[in-house]
Amino acid sequence: MGLLKDILSILDSRSFATIWFWVMLATVWTMVGRNVLGVPPDVIRRVPRDPQGPDTPEALVLLDWLSLVLPRWRLDPREGVWLLGLFAFVCSTLILLGFAYGLEMAQALVILLFPVVLKMLGGLWLASRLQVILAAAQAHRITPNEAAAAAARLMARYRTVLTHLPPLLLLTGFMLLLLWLSLSGRWL
Repeated sequence: MGLLKDILSILDSRSFATIWFWVMLATVWTMVGRNVLGVPPDVIRRVPRDPQGPDTPEALVLLDWLSLVLPRWRLDPREGVWLLGLFAFVCSTLILLGFAYGLEMAQALVILLFPVVLKMLGGLWLASRLQVILAAAQAHRITPNEAAAAAARLMARYRTVLTHLPPLLLLTGFMLLLLWLSLSGRWL
C-alpha cells in the first residue's frame, strides 16, 4: 500500500489527472514513429533489398525523396552550436523545474516532448548518414539500387529504434523509480 501511495503521489498533479494529457501523449508518441525524415513508410518498404540488376523505379523514387528532404536537415556549424545551446538550456530547465522543484507542468512537458526530442536528434544523425549515401550515388560511386537499399536499411532501423525506444526508456525510468523507492525505504 505504501509503494502505491508513493507512486500516486508522484503522478498526483493537474497535468497528469486530465484525460487530455494522456490523449496528447499517446498521439505524440504514435505520430513520432509514423515517417522517417518526411519520407512515407511505403516508399521505404517498396525499395528492393537486393541491389542487383537494373535500377528499379522504387529505388529512384526513394532517392528522389531523399534529394528533396535532406537539404532541410542540413545545419551550418554555427547554427548547430546555437541550436544545441538553446536545446540544452530548454531541456535542462524543464528537467530541473519538473523533477528538482516538483513543478507538475514541467514534468508533463518533459514526458510529452521526450519522443519529439529523440526524433529530432536521431533525424539529424540519420540525415547526415543518408547525405553520404546520396552523394555517393550522385557521384556514380554506387548504383542507385545500392544507394536506395542502404538508405532503406538505415531508415528502417531508425524507425524501429524510434518506435521501441521511448516505451523502453519509460519502463526503465519506472523501474529505477521503484528501485529508488525501495532503497530509500519509502515503499514500506
